Amino acid sequence: MDRRRPHSALSALSAQIIACRRCPRLCAHLREVGARKKREFASWDYWARPLPGFGDPDARLLVVGLAPAAHGGARTGRMFTGDSSGNFLARALWRAGFASQPISVTRDDGLALRDAYITAAARCAPPDNKPLPEELARCRPYLLHELALLARVRVIVALGKIAWDATLRAAREAGWHLPARRPEFAHAAEVDLARPSRARVLLVGSYHPSRQNTNTRRLTEIMFDRVFTRARAAAAD
Repeated sequence: MDRRRPHSALSALSAQIIACRRCPRLCAHLREVGARKKREFASWDYWARPLPGFGDPDARLLVVGLAPAAHGGARTGRMFTGDSSGNFLARALWRAGFASQPISVTRDDGLALRDAYITAAARCAPPDNKPLPEELARCRPYLLHELALLARVRVIVALGKIAWDATLRAAREAGWHLPARRPEFAHAAEVDLARPSRARVLLVGSYHPSRQNTNTRRLTEIMFDRVFTRARAAAAD
């Protein structure tokens, strides 16, 4: 197989995602966020468009988040970049050997993902971080396309219940074999997913690294490290 194909196909998908205007409510919210800004980022030219995934096209680890943050990814133009959640995730990926550095500040800060790819259930920052079911459904084809293109993925880490449910729905629509009983989300929950004619994929759940979870210590760095240590071992298996 031509090794350049996943790279070029992911680039084409990224352009398609950036140009997406399927959700009027989210488009309007992005325009408002980009115009009003946050005081500390008043000098920034906000990205204020849908965000594609990013990382290593040959990744064995896929990380699925909820959606870009209004003053994080929607400002900087890269998933999990420019906010506390992004740095919490970057530190964990760095400690597990999946990232070149422990910070994620801007899209040109030098961060490179190694054997990992980051995406999300929704590609636009939603009001109150709550995308509507129909908005998630409109975004799901993009996740389906990524699952098809990221052929070497062996582990998916879903950050939060919405990402967990979106991954299971996408896997089912892609024709993957799921357990008869719908797997319930929990931190460190695991479920094996079988892809037709390809290696099985391990889905691992984790609490989302939002401030609501990290400041209350519902999610600690030790807990997060265990998830990615498990992901590293399963990806190498």
